[in-house]
Amino acid sequence: MLTGKQKRHLRALGHSLKPLILIGKKEIEEALVNEANAALDHHELIKVKLLESCLLDKHEASEELASACNAEVAQILGKTFLLYRPAETPVIVLPKADKPAKTQQA
Repeated sequence: MLTGKQKRHLRALGHSLKPLILIGKKEIEEALVNEANAALDHHELIKVKLLESCLLDKHEASEELASACNAEVAQILGKTFLLYRPAETPVIVLPKADKPAKTQQA
């Protein structure tokens, strides 16, 4: 599960990316999942765009593709979303998860 800080880091990296996967009227089928898996293996972070012909809701589509690819949704913005899955040897270095705040003793 990505923390807020990690998602912000991935959003910053994903800002300049071009969509690698386009979801149209065929929606999410095995060929699209295979293509997304290959892209995630190669890039770790990919941008996916929903075309006008796609009948799925952006939240539905992002969750369905993320679960099919064993990835996490880093951002949903308009008709695009970012998927992240670390590679065997990660290239993208995520910020460490915040440590829980210590309570002060009186």
